[in-house]
Amino acid sequence: MNNQQETTITLDELQQTIGISFHDVSLLNQAFYHRSYLNEARHIKQSNERLEFLGDAVLSLLTSEFLYTQYPNLAEGTLTNIRSSLVKTKSLADVAESLHLGDLLMLSKGEEESGGRRNHSLLADCFEALLGAIYLDQGIEQARSFLSRYILPKAQHIIETKSYIDFKSLLQEIVQQESKMSPTYRVAKSEGPDHNKTFWIEVLVGDKILGTGVGKSKQEGEQQAAANALEKMGRR
Repeated sequence: MNNQQETTITLDELQQTIGISFHDVSLLNQAFYHRSYLNEARHIKQSNERLEFLGDAVLSLLTSEFLYTQYPNLAEGTLTNIRSSLVKTKSLADVAESLHLGDLLMLSKGEEESGGRRNHSLLADCFEALLGAIYLDQGIEQARSFLSRYILPKAQHIIETKSYIDFKSLLQEIVQQESKMSPTYRVAKSEGPDHNKTFWIEVLVGDKILGTGVGKSKQEGEQQAAANALEKMGRR
């Protein structure tokens, strides 16, 4: 499919991997048309954005249904936070990477050269577009089955590790109550190319370092630093 690089996976192999044989292969193709590609391929009339829009709604519905059914004793706010952790960009991008969806993306030359195939936002969007295509072509049961294989099993780990908790907000509340100050965050160091950086974060009150964290984004590193600080304080 991709005329820009030698791919490690084909559309046929993807269908075999996910156990779905599309009736309308044009829908599957459309899931990989990034809007930048349309500028260089005039015969392609529609990007994957509409499929992404639909897939986002299907993802929200089916993850909500799963959590509501599977965890009847959890409050609405907790379910909302767990769902957010399940469907956040990095979670979807990780699955997209495991399925080699980036190899199938059709990108402009500029997007290609800027590392678009490894861009977490583009990968997450592509995952949602693929889900939207599955829903249209196969129906909601196949969409549910697809998520049950790649997304929904992560819920238990999220609950066990309490990674759905907003540790930054919790730490701020505790620190302000105890010291009337707000914690601040700083990047101690970062490594890696722009599309795949790793950040080492410190959280401080004044000049005192309360905790440290590492993440693939500053936000993730800050959450980990806050969680580390709460653990050291015996509040986690």
